[in-house]
Amino acid sequence: MTNQKQKAFQFVDDHRDEMVSLWQEVVMMEGGPHEKEGINKVADRFKKILDDEGAISRTVDFEKAGSTLIAELGENNSKPGVIFLGHMDTAIAAGATAERPFTIKDGKAYGPGVLDMKGGIVAALYAIKALKSIGYNARPIKVLLAGDEEVLHANSNTPDVLMKEATGYGAAFNVETGFVDDGIVVGRKGVARVMMEVKGVAAHAGNDPENGRSAILEIAHKIIDVQGLTDWEKGITFNVGVMQGGTTSTAVPEHAKIFIDVRYKNPDDLSYFMNQLEGVGNKTYIEGTSTTVTYMDGMKPMKTTDGVKQLFEVVKEAYEENGFGSPYAKLVGGASDSAYSVLAGVPTVCAMGVKGGRNHSPEEYAIVDSLYERAKLLIACVLKLDKI
Repeated sequence: MTNQKQKAFQFVDDHRDEMVSLWQEVVMMEGGPHEKEGINKVADRFKKILDDEGAISRTVDFEKAGSTLIAELGENNSKPGVIFLGHMDTAIAAGATAERPFTIKDGKAYGPGVLDMKGGIVAALYAIKALKSIGYNARPIKVLLAGDEEVLHANSNTPDVLMKEATGYGAAFNVETGFVDDGIVVGRKGVARVMMEVKGVAAHAGNDPENGRSAILEIAHKIIDVQGLTDWEKGITFNVGVMQGGTTSTAVPEHAKIFIDVRYKNPDDLSYFMNQLEGVGNKTYIEGTSTTVTYMDGMKPMKTTDGVKQLFEVVKEAYEENGFGSPYAKLVGGASDSAYSVLAGVPTVCAMGVKGGRNHSPEEYAIVDSLYERAKLLIACVLKLDKI
């Protein structure tokens, strides 16, 4: 086993330049949150690579969202398979590649999506190539790459697709953004986006103010109520991030709305906090106003199951015995598609992609050497899976 592992590691080392070249190529493909055509070009590129490795691959296409890529390698056998999970879209709007092209400086790579999460996908693809090069066939391998994760799958049923495809598999490695402190994510909060909208009564602010019913004043009271719902003990936080309302300072505003971000640990808490928000909506401060509460979209939490904990121990052993450092189990507030593989009953670890920081910002960077290290870590983990 050790000899096979070293041969696979050597494959990675022999293809370093090729890995960086692919990394650059896909970073320079526009794949922002609403760039369906660009995201699908990335999917086509990854599909060709996997097809060349003998995968049976297909895409699930959506009218208003980037496609989901599904690829399967290896013959069926008695051992449950391995999933490499990720997303191909970025959080950076179109045009960023022209302003900030892929660049390497002082051991760090820069560019839109270089960290979140095109680098992690390149590492996973070369882990697969390396495993194929040594004749690995102990378990089937499946690749699941979403095309609309950054917009919380608002215009697709990708979560259903992921859960269906993941069911029955033995382990999943999400190559999401890796942390420079060697944290491996074993739990994530879910996120819900909710709109609260108030309808008031318009009136002239100078001639007829007494007959107006200010939607902005009503929503101002409700903002305080919403923020006050945060429950640190339950791990549920509320953030009113956007407020819109009114048309001119000379009119009592007829409309106002807020957009609320809710983070939560337990999937069952969704109905609980939606009921809380409905309660805020049903309370009236300014007589003559009315309020509606609308769930917009979101992602479920990634629960820390016993299977997740066991898989982390496999990752920890592989990490330490190969000299990659000493990882720790990390819980974070940001959501990911690891939630859906866990909900499908698959032990999952997240943040297994390239390491770096400042993702979703113009300063996003990834540590170049971690591209090779994470490919090797994925190889080592797959080879150790018989332990669970």
